[in-house]
Parts: sequence; C-alpha cells; structure tokens
Amino acid sequence: MITPEQIEALLESGAADPTLILTAGTVMVVPTSALDSERYRGAVEIISRHDLVALLGTDVPSRRDLKETAARLDTAVTQLGA
Repeated sequence: MITPEQIEALLESGAADPTLILTAGTVMVVPTSALDSERYRGAVEIISRHDLVALLGTDVPSRRDLKETAARLDTAVTQLGA
C-alpha cells in the first residue's frame, strides 16, 4: 500500500506542511490544513513531512531508507486495519 515513491513524494512536496494520508483506499500527500475539509473527513493521517524528517534524520534519505520506511509505515497502517 505505502511505497517508497509516496515517501519520496511527501519529502519533495511543495505543499505547506504536507502529510501522507490514506483515504478511500488511496495513499496521497495533502497539506495538513486540508485535513479539516469535508473531502478528507475520515482520512487516516500516516505521517507529516516534519515527523518523517525527524524519523529519518535527514530530508535526503537513501533509496534503502525510503524502502524501509515505507515498509514500516505500511505495516503500521495495516495493523490499524485501515
């Protein structure tokens, strides 16, 4: 469900304060401010760019780091039943 490319998209997003979310079975990057809108009501917030950079310790991770982070986040979301 969560791919390294989606993690990379979060890091590279030009949105103000972007967050990776899961809504209607789709993982996407949206500005955190949009989460209050009707469109994203009920979305599962996976991780913000700020928290991702803190987790990785860099905003330019290796391909391996992207893969490992995607796998960990995917496992966490799956365990939530999302």
